[in-house]
Amino acid sequence: MADGERGDYDPAAYAPVAVTVDLVVFAIKHGALQVLLIERGIDPFRGAWALPGGFLLPGEDLRAAAGRELEEETGVEASEVYMEQLHTYGAPGRDPRMRVVTVVYWAACASLPQPVGGSDAALAALVPMAEIRGRDFRLAFDHKRIVVDAYQRLQSRLETTTVASRFCGPRFTITELRSVYETIWETELDPGNFQRKVRDNACFNKVGVRAPVSRPEVLSAMLSPPPPRIEIKLARFAAPPPDPAPALSPSPSLSQPRGGRPPSLWTASESVTSLNSPIFRSGRRRMRR
Repeated sequence: MADGERGDYDPAAYAPVAVTVDLVVFAIKHGALQVLLIERGIDPFRGAWALPGGFLLPGEDLRAAAGRELEEETGVEASEVYMEQLHTYGAPGRDPRMRVVTVVYWAACASLPQPVGGSDAALAALVPMAEIRGRDFRLAFDHKRIVVDAYQRLQSRLETTTVASRFCGPRFTITELRSVYETIWETELDPGNFQRKVRDNACFNKVGVRAPVSRPEVLSAMLSPPPPRIEIKLARFAAPPPDPAPALSPSPSLSQPRGGRPPSLWTASESVTSLNSPIFRSGRRRMRR
């Protein structure tokens, strides 16, 4: 077909199809894996929990659209998260408005600011993954399936990449890193074996030691309770509490050995790279709940 020629093609003969982007943003807070959700402020599914996302604009790149929607609907800047494309979902009927194909990204973040709903989102909040997986927790569209798929992808990526380090600060202790694995895998890992895995892995680099802290500080960190849970009543959904405290990686104070040397600090050689010696989940013990 020559340039500018349409031949026998008639766009009106085909049903319109829209493209959207959605994001599953994970963070670890108060010892639990959390997912960033919004309360929809418009139809369809007004008042329902959903993933941040929206329609692709003309001339817009998919990844740029994901970053734009994240910032508009939650106030979280795309530069604050590590992002990977997950999957494309396009089942007929997944959106009651029209045929919609969505490209989904999953993201990891060490420290999220307090999310703030904006644009089409009436509210933005972190919700525990354990709560989302519950039978009674509902999400708009097919977003619950998407969250579960993203969670399974995250769990598998921990075995073969350094993505776990994205839930820590730029420098982290081996104890903090192990806490990420245990939280996401819901398992207890042998501390000695895990430490050997990290020390023998060329993807992790020792960069120094953490400054010692006093015992009163350690005791204070251990006894400090999380912020109180505040119930927000919605028409059909129980919202998670707004949390004034910023999301943090595991407390540095709790990594301090009793009366011993300060813990070593480590970095991952890249933001995410393939582990030269994977850390497998085999032989794990499920964590008591």
